[in-house]
Amino acid sequence: MRSRLVENEDSFAARRRSKRATWLVETFPDLAQMSIIDLGGRVETWARAVVRPKHVHVVNLEAPPPEIPDWAEVDYGDACALPPTISHRRYDLVFSNSVLEHVGGHERRVRFAESVHLLSDAHWVQTPYRYFPIEPHWIAPGMQFLPVRFRTLVARRWPLAHSPAKTHEAAIQQVLWTELVDRSQMRHYFPQSQIRVERLATLPKSLIAVLGSP
Repeated sequence: MRSRLVENEDSFAARRRSKRATWLVETFPDLAQMSIIDLGGRVETWARAVVRPKHVHVVNLEAPPPEIPDWAEVDYGDACALPPTISHRRYDLVFSNSVLEHVGGHERRVRFAESVHLLSDAHWVQTPYRYFPIEPHWIAPGMQFLPVRFRTLVARRWPLAHSPAKTHEAAIQQVLWTELVDRSQMRHYFPQSQIRVERLATLPKSLIAVLGSP
């Protein structure tokens, strides 16, 4: 069921991601000529993109892939505390997709936003909307509104989870590192940005802070 909903190339979520990618290209029509930094992303996402930027710098807390194409570079790093070798650089665009909700609380989200503003005058920062009725990581109705104890139970037992936690400690780690935000928070972190709303059946599904589009 999960693969049909979110993981297969022809899944519902894949179609939504494709639509969002088209929106990105329409917003930044010069994307193919741009140098971008992707905070928290992956090279393979851009390898599959309909329009690939001229240069992509991926910064992530995951280990770099064994092979990196010549149009990309990958660094292990914390987007909320970038080393000078990255923070002193400038890019045409900062991109981030479904990362803000995982950085670890309000103070860390402030640091993340500071990194975004430091690196470029243009950005596209997407995050799931807190009040959409389905929690997107577990595909569980209303899970984000439950107390931590019950969210932890869902993280261990819900059949549509991406990778169900095998222990209580692993489950609570997943839960505590996933904190969805609302529009007021996004406006606070990105006060100069346009906050776009991605909708599903008229309901806000995700929020995108956009700055620097023509």
